[in-house]
Amino acid sequence: MRNICFALVALITFSVNAQKDNSAFAVGEWLRFRIHYGILNASYATLHVKSDTMNGVPVYHVVGNGKTTGFASIFFKVDDTYESYFGMQDGKPYKFIRKIDEGGYTKDIEINFDHSDHSAELNDKKNNKKFNFAINNDIQDLVSAFYFLRSNYKAEDLVVGKSIELNMLYDDDGVFKFKLKYLGTEVLKTKYGKVECLKFRPYVQSGRVFKEQESLALWVSNDLNKIPIRIKADLAVGSVKADLDGYNGLKNQFKIIMD
Repeated sequence: MRNICFALVALITFSVNAQKDNSAFAVGEWLRFRIHYGILNASYATLHVKSDTMNGVPVYHVVGNGKTTGFASIFFKVDDTYESYFGMQDGKPYKFIRKIDEGGYTKDIEINFDHSDHSAELNDKKNNKKFNFAINNDIQDLVSAFYFLRSNYKAEDLVVGKSIELNMLYDDDGVFKFKLKYLGTEVLKTKYGKVECLKFRPYVQSGRVFKEQESLALWVSNDLNKIPIRIKADLAVGSVKADLDGYNGLKNQFKIIMD
């Protein structure tokens, strides 16, 4: 299950238009997801949108937390926190925090972005190392990238089989291309009723965690919120599924299909 919560946070926030009047989210939005590993209810993850300022700039402060619970925690303990601070007006990231403990595998990373200098400093606190990267204006961190997508892509702009690409920086591996393919619409049965969803295929690096590049599938609600409804992943060992389990503070009405 290593990096499962990373995958969840990395994919959980795709939507449309955050900075316009018909934005998909607002300060106060809170989402909870129940994660199943095989037959086990392995953990819960939450995302909370807050507000803050950095150097006088109004920013969104998104906090993501994930922890194993119950029987699953006996075998594999997860305690992950991801935080991102990004501009309310332009969506640019200013700070990213990744602090994880997944079965003894730990990371403690902070990235500070300097857009005036086109650079970013990554501070690996665990290993007492610092890395500097050159960045372009389109750079995003792991969390802000998906809120950026919420700000710039509408459902009617998507084409089946076509992919969206973003430059992303989240670890000492440096800047990489994140790719998200649109697969069309699908109706899912949820605890809230039937929900029409947009389905996506995020491309991930195969190897230690995932079986292959196309191991992940993501469904988001096809309404003005575009909140994640389900994520499924085939891992190197077993599979994992995350379902929306709770929500509060949605900007728009959650659209449920009535039979």
